[in-house]
Amino acid sequence: MNLLKFAARRVAEMSATLLVASFVVFGAMYLAPGSPASFLLTGRSASPEALAAINAQYHLDDPFAVRYLHWLGDLAQGDFGRSLTYRTDVSGLLADRLPTTLLLIAMALTVVVAAGLFLGRIAAVRGGATDTAVLISTTIAVGTPSFVAAVLLQGLFAVKLGWFPSSGSGDGFLDTLWHLTLPAVALALYLIGMLARVTRSAMLEALDGEHVTVARSRGVPERHVIRRHVMRNALGTVLTTGGLIVSTLLVCTILVETAFGVGGIGQLLELATSTKDFPTVQAISLIIVALFMVVNLVVDLLLPVIDPRIALGTRRSAA
Repeated sequence: MNLLKFAARRVAEMSATLLVASFVVFGAMYLAPGSPASFLLTGRSASPEALAAINAQYHLDDPFAVRYLHWLGDLAQGDFGRSLTYRTDVSGLLADRLPTTLLLIAMALTVVVAAGLFLGRIAAVRGGATDTAVLISTTIAVGTPSFVAAVLLQGLFAVKLGWFPSSGSGDGFLDTLWHLTLPAVALALYLIGMLARVTRSAMLEALDGEHVTVARSRGVPERHVIRRHVMRNALGTVLTTGGLIVSTLLVCTILVETAFGVGGIGQLLELATSTKDFPTVQAISLIIVALFMVVNLVVDLLLPVIDPRIALGTRRSAA
């Protein structure tokens, strides 16, 4: 299948999926207990005039379909509505907080890829005691949820040793990197174990291949065999797992940001959910769905480039 045609088809499918997701996200919030009016009037008497003003502002008197189409039209213009909690445009809130979350995810992903590939490679190549040590350590990592890792790291390195800040996102690029180091490690720990195990299994399978035996029989240096024949053949499986890793980071960042008080969209989503800030929850949920689909599209486009045996869009070797 032509790459451009495949990409165009996938973009069309993503647009349709995003449209369905927008309907589900919008409808789900209005099925939840409470309403924007009840939240805004908490602690105050609900006069008919106040209720009428709120209903007019948020189109609460309109039929559901009309409200949805109105909201969808605003989204098409980049208008996510006004936050009920912060009394400001949701677009402004996202613009302030999204860079912090994306930087945190990028840092965590860097740690996952570097540590996961390294541990998986040495476990497969060296075997023996090294393999056993990697398996034990990755088992512990996989069995440690992100929020537990966050509490442990915060208690040891921030509170007891004082090496890192315990909360906040910092001011300036370098200070932000320093503040996000512990959250990034907490976010990455579980996924390091998962990627290391996947890398180890994929490399062990590649090591048993005939092409590796032939390369060794021809006297190809072992380091070239590992790099050109083993690691390259294992990258397809690793990249497929990479898509799952990024998707998991998008979800788990909510827990980690809340634990460390990082001012990203994860913490914003948690606060918005607890206060029934409908417009903010809807906007962030839709952004997470969109990012998830983009990540999967990138993985599907890269797989055939890394491993030509994989048919475009199938994630498996072509027959």
